[in-house]
Amino acid sequence: MLNISETLDHIGLYFKMLEAVFSKTERLKVHWINFLKEIDKLGVESFGIVAIISLFMGAVITLQTSAQMHSSLIPAYLVGFTTRQSTILEFSPTIISLILAGKVGSNIASELGTMRITEQIDALEIMGVNSRSYLIFPKILATMVFNPILIIYSIALSIVGGWLVTTTLSTLTVADYMQGIYQDFKPFHVTYSLIKTVVFAFLITSISAYHGYYTKGGATAVGVSSTKAVVYGSIAILISNYILTQLILM
Repeated sequence: MLNISETLDHIGLYFKMLEAVFSKTERLKVHWINFLKEIDKLGVESFGIVAIISLFMGAVITLQTSAQMHSSLIPAYLVGFTTRQSTILEFSPTIISLILAGKVGSNIASELGTMRITEQIDALEIMGVNSRSYLIFPKILATMVFNPILIIYSIALSIVGGWLVTTTLSTLTVADYMQGIYQDFKPFHVTYSLIKTVVFAFLITSISAYHGYYTKGGATAVGVSSTKAVVYGSIAILISNYILTQLILM
């Protein structure tokens, strides 16, 4: 376990890294090329896992909600309403971000960790390149830009997953489900979801980059850094989720 002194050292080093990331940046053309590569690697390649999780997530929420609502006093459209609200407010932005913390976070930490132990980062520094800005800034920018697209995609597929389930249920019609989807819709909830997503994307990328960039040791240390990136990234998401909900919705 880390003691308080070590924790403060890590926090201080993390913020020093961020200061270096956003200062003395490389030429725009260089960042643009790296940005496009990171979009493909960290964003586009995540479409598959996001699609599978979202479809089944929407289906399960619909099934569970429908199973709990047997009273004639409860409108049938509440199943669709509950699916939509749960998906937009919590499941898509938070659960998908936790999944991305595992997939994207471990990818970033292992990549930078490997570069550190093979002295590629040292070589960049010797050539006068701001390695933290060159390596980390495009990753942060790519996830902050593309993760909201993944979350919108996730929300849509979750609702589709719920709709597919209603076509097989005798207790709920598609019309009732769709009425619930449209019932009392507040666009600000989508905005709230995307605000959370951008914050989560920043935390996932920066925390993973920190653990990867400051990897010490051999090949085993890369695995340790990847594990720490996922664990601390997930914890940061959960804490920030609570804080943002308190600040924005309350």
